[in-house]
Amino acid sequence: MFQGSSALSLDAKGRLTVPSRHRDALVAQCEGRLTLTRHPDGCLMLFPRPVWEVHRERIAALPIAARQWQRIFLGSATDLEMDGAGRILVSPELRQAAGLTKDVMLLGMGSHFEVWDAHALAAKEQEALAAGIPEALANFSF
Repeated sequence: MFQGSSALSLDAKGRLTVPSRHRDALVAQCEGRLTLTRHPDGCLMLFPRPVWEVHRERIAALPIAARQWQRIFLGSATDLEMDGAGRILVSPELRQAAGLTKDVMLLGMGSHFEVWDAHALAAKEQEALAAGIPEALANFSF
């Protein structure tokens, strides 16, 4: 289970260094083989390849009415491998789709990660806080 947030920087070539606290788990889980694709909220999703393959099959099996979402998820998916320094290369197309420039946030979301432009994530969080607790969480407590 991946959790927590990490403030990271894209280098000039569009590479992102996976934090060491996640790197060892990713090497053990999937030998550093990852898949990066778009998320409808405006960020990217980074999956260990075996986890992505399960999602990929489910997405591919969706009915024709979901064709546009298949294009977004499957058509944007890029298979990656971490290099020896634990970096992944984010393609220019995916960087543009998510508005990634230099400052990014990597969020552990359980089975995968979200990759956000740091400023876009801050704005989304402010919107969520301003909107208050949604009905789905009304009875949730710690």
